Amino acid sequence: MPQSKNMARLCEDMKRELISIIGAMKDPRVQGFLTVMRVEVTPDLSNAKVYVSKMGEENATAEAVAALNRAAGHVRSEVAKRMRIRKSPEFRFIADDGAKYAAHINELIAGLDKDR
Repeated sequence: MPQSKNMARLCEDMKRELISIIGAMKDPRVQGFLTVMRVEVTPDLSNAKVYVSKMGEENATAEAVAALNRAAGHVRSEVAKRMRIRKSPEFRFIADDGAKYAAHINELIAGLDKDR
């Protein structure tokens, strides 16, 4: 979790750039409803965890994460160019099922309303 306002701002700026870079990628596994949920950067800018989620098939998120981890070097160089930072972190993409879990909870709540 970011420890200061500056780190939080850096994470949000990096998230915005990552969304733009990933959206421009031509890999079919990455295209579609891919969402960058959050970015966690270490204070020394050496590593960054990027949590992504993809709506669709059961294994769509796993395939997208594998494709993004293979393209992590390209993403790193693009982030460095766009943000004009000397040291960009090594990105590690991680599947996040937060959106899927939220949809499940909404279905449960809707089911409770129908029962009344």
